[in-house]
Amino acid sequence: MSDLIVVGFDNPAEATAALTECKKLEKEYLLDLEDAVVVVRGADGKLHLQQSVNLEKLGASYGLFSGGFWGALVGLLCLNPLAGFVAGSLVGAGAGAIAGKMSDYGIDDNFIKSLGSTIPANTSALFVLVRKSQPDKVLADLAQFKGHARVLQTSLSPENESKLRAALGQLAAPTAAA
Repeated sequence: MSDLIVVGFDNPAEATAALTECKKLEKEYLLDLEDAVVVVRGADGKLHLQQSVNLEKLGASYGLFSGGFWGALVGLLCLNPLAGFVAGSLVGAGAGAIAGKMSDYGIDDNFIKSLGSTIPANTSALFVLVRKSQPDKVLADLAQFKGHARVLQTSLSPENESKLRAALGQLAAPTAAA
């Protein structure tokens, strides 16, 4: 089961830097990300989402290749495989891009927008969905963001959440006022 971790940053560029660090850890096999999204709230208050997986491009690429294959096959039956390949590629790429745009993978976009709207202007947040990790090594590496980051939400166990908060320089989870 994956864990959702949302970390807020004081600077709009720090969430992107943290994502870059997470991707570096992923290449070292210390972290396995299922999905990651950077949310930046500009000075004007508008939210900007930067998905780590662009489903529109992914769908278009898949549609291009599969449409080209099937188009060439049908074109071969009609004795014009080149025309079938071109037509199939165009239709496949368009259909794949539309399917990619309409699909939602990983972290729910409505949740991202809802929580992202609570961060102040000129700040950012990193949403990560982690399949598995080497917590001690990851926390040691993410300690470089100490004092500039705060945990906004997580599905980690209380023990692991406390370790994450300590690595980021937070003392404890904020408590709700009675």
